[in-house]
Amino acid sequence: MAMLNASERRFVEANELCRLATTDENSQPHVVPVAYIYYNNKFYIATDLDTRKLANIRRNNKVALVIDKTNPNRAVMVQGLATILLRGEEYRTVYKIFYDRFAWVRRDPWQEGEAAFIAVEPLKVVSWGLRQ
Repeated sequence: MAMLNASERRFVEANELCRLATTDENSQPHVVPVAYIYYNNKFYIATDLDTRKLANIRRNNKVALVIDKTNPNRAVMVQGLATILLRGEEYRTVYKIFYDRFAWVRRDPWQEGEAAFIAVEPLKVVSWGLRQ
């Protein structure tokens, strides 16, 4: 597992939108913007059960994500392994963090099993433009 350094962690925790890349059944990339949280050295992304990204991860759990800002250019890119959470203690902990952080979750809450969380364990981290 790769660890974020202090400047990467500050940058990641100060943002809430990343782009998640998966690959489809033909090895074609699929990239989508998603809301995330960073908790316990993992990235968590909420998703509906019928999404392309979830279907792709079920076939191939190797993913990448990038969090970036411009003017000046700053970014953190992560390559990692994704797991799908549908229930359990980790699911409930992550859901509470999402619920507390995002108004869109409070407006349209869900129960365990009605939506998934994608947990991404970083294997490689590359960043640029961040101050130590």
